[in-house]
Amino acid sequence: MKEKILKKFTELYGDEPGIRVFFAPGRVNLIGEHTDYNGGHVFPCALTIGTYAAARKRADRKLRFYSMNFDRLDIIESSLDDLKPKKEAGWTNYPKGVMWAFEERGMKIPCGLDIILNGNIPNGSGLSSSASIEVVMGFILKSLFDFDVSNEDLALIGQYSENNFNGVNCGIMDQFSIAMGKKNHAIFLDTADLSYEYALIKLNGAKIVISCSNKKRGLGNSKYNERREECENALRTIQKEKKIDTLGDLDEEQFEAVKSLIEDETQRKRAKHAVYENQRTIRAVEALKKDDLTLFGKLMNESHVSLRDDYEVTGMELDTLVETAWKVDGVIGSRMTGAGFGGCTVSIVKDEAVDRFIKEVGETYKKKVGYAADFYVVSIGGGPVEL
Repeated sequence: MKEKILKKFTELYGDEPGIRVFFAPGRVNLIGEHTDYNGGHVFPCALTIGTYAAARKRADRKLRFYSMNFDRLDIIESSLDDLKPKKEAGWTNYPKGVMWAFEERGMKIPCGLDIILNGNIPNGSGLSSSASIEVVMGFILKSLFDFDVSNEDLALIGQYSENNFNGVNCGIMDQFSIAMGKKNHAIFLDTADLSYEYALIKLNGAKIVISCSNKKRGLGNSKYNERREECENALRTIQKEKKIDTLGDLDEEQFEAVKSLIEDETQRKRAKHAVYENQRTIRAVEALKKDDLTLFGKLMNESHVSLRDDYEVTGMELDTLVETAWKVDGVIGSRMTGAGFGGCTVSIVKDEAVDRFIKEVGETYKKKVGYAADFYVVSIGGGPVEL
């Protein structure tokens, strides 16, 4: 991939010295969905697929962006003097947002850049291609201009830019799991205070399989912000009677004691998911530490049911993938992953069942939905690097 991106870079921008190549992974969340903005726990891992980028400093303040994934768009030009979100800027709003966020923090970017990106994360899949772009852009700025920022800072800057430049009210999980990724480990992250620990993933004769529904979704114009608002309203209602900072402060028993305060049934269901999913995530990590992959899989399945029935973010495509997966012998657990409304599922499948899983789930999905799903057998990788 490095040679491929360097070849394209020199073809487009010339072969003057100073070209550097970087990579940031995508991520998949094993369990803990829609908990990250509710003060709960998440359990994501970085992947070995992600976003590759080549960059070189310019002598002026011009910015030139090119994506090998959207080559029909050609080079998109901008300037450091025009770091504003624009609809016509398309995907470049993500790297520009990170530049803007650096400058908001007092880190002035001294010169323009020529940049090429090439990602092997399926677009719109829910494996965080946008957060991967944000982290790789932050890592480029840190590396080229010697800004004193940690990888944790890069995660926070990426989230800040997505919230405030791109208008997507996302939590911290995507950027954090990408910036802080560690090979063969998932990150058990408490999103309330950003305390975290790495947990070794021992799959003992099983693989992680991502099933991509190929139903595209855009987070900003989906019901994501609506779900977040419903949870915030439920939290405010509970706070009138009980001193808590987030829904993640409650366990199931405590929630059951106060749920009648929430008169709106929809808000009550949303809050129930946030509380129960957080507790599921805590139990799932404990199960993994005891090498109890069967319990981990059972909790993944319960997570999907809650996302389907209480949070209502799955939809026919994701439900078809998961409910078909549950019927395949050798599937330890399967659930939707990411924001929902399309995107992907994550399954843990015994080695000997992987081919059968892909065949059976793929055939059923195409028959029911009318178009094909894509399948990726993935490995757990590390965080951003210069190549």
